[in-house]
Amino acid sequence: MGNLAYNVRKVQDVYFNKGLGFKTDINKEDHSVTNVLFVCTGNTCRSPMAEAILRSKALPGVEVKSAGVFAAEGSNASANTIKVLEEQGISLEHKSSGLTESLVDWATYILTMTAGHKDTVLAMFSAAAGKTYTLKEFAGQTGAGDITDPYGGPVEIYRNTYADMIEAIDQIVDRLKTEKS
Repeated sequence: MGNLAYNVRKVQDVYFNKGLGFKTDINKEDHSVTNVLFVCTGNTCRSPMAEAILRSKALPGVEVKSAGVFAAEGSNASANTIKVLEEQGISLEHKSSGLTESLVDWATYILTMTAGHKDTVLAMFSAAAGKTYTLKEFAGQTGAGDITDPYGGPVEIYRNTYADMIEAIDQIVDRLKTEKS
């Protein structure tokens, strides 16, 4: 048995020393990083917009991803999402992805665009309980409602969605900074 433990440790050392990111204790959570997962329906409008906005804030120790509860894999972000973000000087390279158990496990916080998305996430993944909020709820905007879905609308609706979203994201930035200090 001692020989087996030595061999396992040797393999761990090789992986670690080669920078392959091998974790010696896979059950230990890394509390130095806060993982924020934004969730909407198709992962082409709202959640990638939120992901790009928060990522543009370049918060140390904050990782950001997005997914959709009913997303097709590999779709581009909508043209108007990209246009509105570019107007704000924010770049976005994005391919849609569906919400998976591994993303739920990865996330410190799951922030949904609507109360309906929150309910869906919680119904799909019991592990999401205790870390899933609507974006506005997490921002402390009680009773503020949902982030409007601009899908298929004119660019002005996307601009309105951005304005609504940026206010909430600025508030969560403050919350995340406070949690990090």
